[in-house]
Formats: sequence, C-alpha cells, structure tokens
Amino acid sequence: MDLLELIRQGEGERLEFKQRTTHPTRIARTLASLANTKGGRVLVGVDDKGRVIGVRDVEEELYQLREAARHYIEPPLDQQLQFREVTGAEGRVVLIVTVPESAEKPHRAQVAPGDWRTYVRVRDQSVQTSQLTEKVLERQPPPEASRFEQIPLSREELAVLDYLRQHPRITLAQYMKLLNIGQRRAYRTLIKLTLHGYIKHHDKQKEVYYTF
Repeated sequence: MDLLELIRQGEGERLEFKQRTTHPTRIARTLASLANTKGGRVLVGVDDKGRVIGVRDVEEELYQLREAARHYIEPPLDQQLQFREVTGAEGRVVLIVTVPESAEKPHRAQVAPGDWRTYVRVRDQSVQTSQLTEKVLERQPPPEASRFEQIPLSREELAVLDYLRQHPRITLAQYMKLLNIGQRRAYRTLIKLTLHGYIKHHDKQKEVYYTF
C-alpha cells in the first residue's frame, strides 16, 4: 500500500499521523497502544489533517523513536519496530513506522519518572487502561495463535451484540443488569469485545458507553 492510500484511510485504530516526534514520552504512548491492540502504523511527517509536511531530520526522528521504544516502554519494543522512508510530493520525506501486535502484552509507557501506564488503541485514540484491562491483555493468546475473533463467542458476549442490534448503545451498568453479573466480569467482556473490534468504546460523556 502506497503513502497516499494510507493517508486516505485516515487516522483510526491502526493508523496514527504525527507531524513530528517531539519527545519520547509522547510517542511511547502511541507505540505501546498499537502493540497492545492490533498493531498498526505511525506516519511521521503527516499532520492531523492528512497533509504531507515531511520531516526535517530523518535521523533525529529515528533516534527519538528508538529511544522511546527502548527506554520509555516496558517491555521494550525496539526490536519489533520497522521503519521505512517514503518520499512524497515535493520531495518531502515521510517516515512510516510499523508496529506489530505484540506477543508480550501489556506494554507500559513511561509518562513521568517512575510513572508507567498501559494504553490501548480505541478508534484513533491511545486510551489509558485499568488494572482489569491489563489482566485481560496478559491472558490474551499471542497474535500468531488463534485470534479471539475466530473462537465462537460465549453467551455473555453474544448478549452484548444482540442488545446493540436493538438499542443504540449499552453501558456497563446496563450490561450487568441484563445478565445479572458482577462488575468485573461484565467489564472484562466489554473490554475484550472492544479490543477485538466487535464494539466501540466511548468515553467523552459522563458515563462510558459502547456501540457497534
């Protein structure tokens, strides 16, 4: 897939645009979130509107990315990343960073000295997770193994999808009431379905909710 085709896709769960890498702590969150979810790409030298602005110093960008992957993510990701330089319009260079889905989840990103947090990819955002979500990630099979999508869904998981076919959204409280189950069990199911693309997580309002 060429550069313009990638850009036309727009930012999403597996694609992030970065004008430039300003500091390892910021890019570390993006890299970790992609590795913790389904993998993806970061286009460095492309702004939020999808315009190719190019990078001024490719070596400096590579240095920042490698620093982030090696020292600001735990376990480190530096051996997993792949880099490719692409020359766009007017000779502007874009750095394509490919982040495979990791078999060593969860990866934590350093946001401040001594402060390490876990992020996953939800739509076009890197979202901080809870301790419960980290446990879900730890229990996931490696990406080369059978994927969650290929395993028949349980009754509790199918109940979420059935509910959303008849209603525009579902909250954690509604799901707990629907099946008469506890908070941890309900949340674990909703997170699994979100991470594997069955449903979408929305947290911009007072109460978090989920949709198709």
